[in-house]
Amino acid sequence: MSPSPFHPTRTPAVTEAGEHLRRLRRQAGLSQLDLALLAGVSQRHLSCVETGRAKASPATLHALLGALSVPLEHCNEVFLAAGYAPRYAASAPDAPALKMVHDALEHILLANNPAPAIVIASNWDIIAANASVGLLFAMAGVPTSSATRLNLLDTLLRPGGLGDHLVNADEIRAIAWQRAAREALGNPDLAQRLQGLPAPPALAPDTPLAPVVLTRVRTAEGELRFLSTFTTFGMPQDITVASLRIEHLVPADDESWQAMATAYQRVIRNAEI
Repeated sequence: MSPSPFHPTRTPAVTEAGEHLRRLRRQAGLSQLDLALLAGVSQRHLSCVETGRAKASPATLHALLGALSVPLEHCNEVFLAAGYAPRYAASAPDAPALKMVHDALEHILLANNPAPAIVIASNWDIIAANASVGLLFAMAGVPTSSATRLNLLDTLLRPGGLGDHLVNADEIRAIAWQRAAREALGNPDLAQRLQGLPAPPALAPDTPLAPVVLTRVRTAEGELRFLSTFTTFGMPQDITVASLRIEHLVPADDESWQAMATAYQRVIRNAEI
């Protein structure tokens, strides 16, 4: 399948590009001089672009948006507002051009065993996982179905999912909800999913703060504790690729490492029989 470009629903005025840039700059907490220095343009030209007195070239827009780390979907909106064609496509997941991406994901997931790792799409669907994720769910007694795609928000927030097996469920659910709510501001699909999920109670303001929040899973082998880290692709030029992230659940203590390693070695031995 060929890439599907981002299509506008209307033709905005060119001056709106400057309004987009000014709002994004202010959200980033940057002055015009700060952004001009980061993007390699003059402050005077940036001022004229923001007020609509000058039209930025595609190269200038690319530099400014890159300096602001704007999501690719939003970059397309700014290019359209300036009267240019959208710059970034959203390839279908099975597009041939993404084979190297899927190969890289498969390699990373395999290398993370016996630590669990999942690939999450922009709507929080789990589109790939390594063997250790299935082991962790089984150890926790969480039912899964290979017939349907698992969504991380669903399994954390809905009754009967992984959230019910977390020692610190209130903490993890609140953090997941806050993160998803921020992302949903520019993601209608995610916003719709959140509307159908039960909102968790907010954490009390006096909740003690730890250096890193642990995911604490209740299992038949005892409590397993994990640090959560994320990996994304560097310098993505495709909306689909930019939306992907790998969440690594790194065992936080020797007991958790040993439990996961033992379960994974058992799977390997059984496969060799």
